[in-house]
Amino acid sequence: QVQLVESGGGLVQAGGSLRLSCAASGSIFRMNAMGWFRRAPGEQRELVAAITSGDTTNYADSVKDRFTISRGNAKNVVILQMSSLKPEDTAVYYCNAVAKTSPWRAESDYWGQGTQVTVSS
Repeated sequence: QVQLVESGGGLVQAGGSLRLSCAASGSIFRMNAMGWFRRAPGEQRELVAAITSGDTTNYADSVKDRFTISRGNAKNVVILQMSSLKPEDTAVYYCNAVAKTSPWRAESDYWGQGTQVTVSS
């Protein structure tokens, strides 16, 4: 199994910045991708940003040029730097990992418990 531990989040005024961090641990044979999703009240969960093992990144249009996803210094750590935050960025943010736990198993999705980000106007 793979465990994801998230940190960061909180309350910030519009225009401010926050940093989310996610560390994956457990029986990781290969980490294929890590990323962040979010779910706002009454909305479906949506991709915010992701980074693959080859360092290809993908962003939601709504966060391009404001959010940056990167790898941490430690293995299997991903950072989401959020800048110029808007009230519509308010949501629960979930860390996601796509990983294989052995060479004989297909990759699976793993999720963190979520961290609240609230942006006040």
